Amino acid sequence: MSQPIIEIKGITRDFPLGEEVIHVLKGIDLTINKGEYVALMGPSGSGKSTLMNLLGCLDTPTSGSYNLNGQFVSELHDDELAEIRNKEIGFVFQTFNLMPRTTALDNVALPMVYAGKSKEERNKRATEVLTQVGLDDRMDHKPNQLSGGQRQRVAVARALVNNPAIILADEPTGNLDSKTSVEIMNLFDEIHANGNTVILVTHEEDIAEHAHRIIRLRDGMIETDVKNK
Repeated sequence: MSQPIIEIKGITRDFPLGEEVIHVLKGIDLTINKGEYVALMGPSGSGKSTLMNLLGCLDTPTSGSYNLNGQFVSELHDDELAEIRNKEIGFVFQTFNLMPRTTALDNVALPMVYAGKSKEERNKRATEVLTQVGLDDRMDHKPNQLSGGQRQRVAVARALVNNPAIILADEPTGNLDSKTSVEIMNLFDEIHANGNTVILVTHEEDIAEHAHRIIRLRDGMIETDVKNK
């Protein structure tokens, strides 16, 4: 029996806008088990980015509970959330979010600085994950010396470096051509096969098809939740 890694009950998220309050998420219940490969889809304004920010502990809900890997994170303070984020979640963004003047190796090692690891430990682990994503010959290159696909591989390696429970990817192929997108998605398939829980946020059907479960949001609620494989 698979264990839940994410359990969300009755999650709402409201944003004040002048005199009004915009109800972006309207009572979402969601369970994701360890080792699942999930795509979150939905049109613009459906609430998928807000839900992803909550799942990634980048934001807190207005009401409801969020249990992440056995911890009720909906009740934590900002500094506690930052620690959970660094330990439990590896992020991959559409825009790569790499430090421009820093080598691939140092970009990947960065989360381990916050985790308090020694330089030797950081470099050893960063080398391991860069090798895993096929960039062992590019470790001393800076982002502007790498192609878009290579930059996204660096971002994936950085997401993996702390051995997180969950990889959370927001439109990970949004800035890539179709051939490179296929390569990056094959990499996510491998990461999932290695035992990671993978959650993708995408508006592209062919990217979502890689996942084993597709959750569609509309108007702040889950419209459908379908097994895909």
